[in-house]
Amino acid sequence: MSSLGDERHRSRERALELLYESAIKDRPVSVVIDELPIQPDEFTVFIATSTEEHRAQAQQLISDNAIEWPLERIALVDRLVMEMTIAELLSPDAPPKAVVMNEAVEIARTYSGDDAPSFVNGVLAAVVDELGL
Repeated sequence: MSSLGDERHRSRERALELLYESAIKDRPVSVVIDELPIQPDEFTVFIATSTEEHRAQAQQLISDNAIEWPLERIALVDRLVMEMTIAELLSPDAPPKAVVMNEAVEIARTYSGDDAPSFVNGVLAAVVDELGL
């Protein structure tokens, strides 16, 4: 992985941490970020805030494509990883979808259960098809 790839991977992981904290505390991610003693890098902030901005659309896409898995039954980390990925894919300067999808699977592998990588990959692949990306 390139140096930029490593930095972006760490930024995505940090964004996931911030989104998780936001969800657990039931507070907007912008408030969580503002309260940090050291501000995260620009890409981390972009991913976290973009995820929050696109949350309703991302959740609808996840619901539509997670066959027989209601949103409330999906593990929080898995849902957040998918929301982050969808938000990034919807951004105007999105990296190639293969890169973003691979990152989602790797983050799910690191932070969630054994079945998470294949579940996240399957749902996101269906979302990408639905969006025509």
